[in-house]
Amino acid sequence: MSAQGTILRQDTAALPNGSGAAAILAAGIGSFAVAVLTIAADKFVLVKNLFVIYKPTGPLSGVTTGAIVLWLAAWAILEWRWRKETIPLKPVNVAAFLLLGLSLLLTFPPVGELL
Repeated sequence: MSAQGTILRQDTAALPNGSGAAAILAAGIGSFAVAVLTIAADKFVLVKNLFVIYKPTGPLSGVTTGAIVLWLAAWAILEWRWRKETIPLKPVNVAAFLLLGLSLLLTFPPVGELL
């Protein structure tokens, strides 16, 4: 504080938030991947047969494994690109929640059956 009671600010650079933004967007991408892969396994016999990793669970084992691989790949790529950046979080959050909303909508049976 100065003698007149005003607060003096020191100019400092903002901490990079790219790692957090990468995690948020990757979560949205991963949830959307579950929906898309689920619909693909339901609609196409070839995809359904390819996704059977563990027979008792059927194609669900491949759907979830594929979605996890896509989620981790998206997270790794975004982390690598954004780790030292300060990313505006509003568009990242909007995109992540849109992807999450779409994934919930696509996995709702009446909507999924329309495709």
